[in-house]
Amino acid sequence: MTIIKITPTITLNEDDIQFDFIRATGPGGQNVNKVATAVQLRLDTQRVNLPADVRFRLKKIAGKQLTANETLIITARRFRQQERNRQDGLNRLVSLLRKAAKRPKSRRKAKRPPGWNEERLKKKHHRSETKQRRGKVNRHQYDD
Repeated sequence: MTIIKITPTITLNEDDIQFDFIRATGPGGQNVNKVATAVQLRLDTQRVNLPADVRFRLKKIAGKQLTANETLIITARRFRQQERNRQDGLNRLVSLLRKAAKRPKSRRKAKRPPGWNEERLKKKHHRSETKQRRGKVNRHQYDD
């Protein structure tokens, strides 16, 4: 029984994770057809004691990796060795849970500097005057 530390307050028991070894696609020659090197990790998020806010953010972040009954499925098949894929899958699971555990910064409304509106109105007035000075030139005015 190995305990995986996600954050200082959140830990995960490795017994809660189900590992299924499947055949991988891609390079590997004939080995690819007979050796199950890819790993599928399954974590039942309802069974694991995750805080409610972390579980909510995990739903948003995980997307299609989370099934309807809230089981998180991660497939790792980058490497040709089963153990490396297993470790890769665990690393991806931990990083996903750490990302979900991180609280987003609250958005604060931007505060405009004092005099901002006055400056904006001054620029509008100046632009308006520039456009008003344009117009048709009266040709007969200079014919004397």
